Amino acid sequence: MKLKYPVEVRDAKLNEILDQESWIIEGAHYKWGHDSFKKAEVVFIIEPNKYFRDFRVIRRFIRTRIGLEQSNYKQSLKDLYQMLFIWNRGFDKNAIKEIKEITNQYKNKKIVVKRNEEILDYIQDHMIVTPEGNIFK
Repeated sequence: MKLKYPVEVRDAKLNEILDQESWIIEGAHYKWGHDSFKKAEVVFIIEPNKYFRDFRVIRRFIRTRIGLEQSNYKQSLKDLYQMLFIWNRGFDKNAIKEIKEITNQYKNKKIVVKRNEEILDYIQDHMIVTPEGNIFK
């Protein structure tokens, strides 16, 4: 069974996060997460190679099916097909273009990367993280 929060609950939870002093949000929530772009100090857009994404989807599918990873629902082969050929290909055809367009108004804080390591490099080069987890520019 796939569970989603009602829109009101989802938005309240996002606002709760955005009201904190520091936060990191990860995910492709570009259609409803506009406030997070506005309030963020840095917006990273990760554009990994599509074959690498496919590999990750297949690996996660296998790991959840054999019980090495938890999932909020039991995935079927139909779900795998949807993740690989609908979501992943849709990301390349439509979503990434829309994400870039939405975030164009934040050009001064938008950084496009291919790998997560590039994010870590940026943080090391541009920010100071204290032992308490506070981040300073």
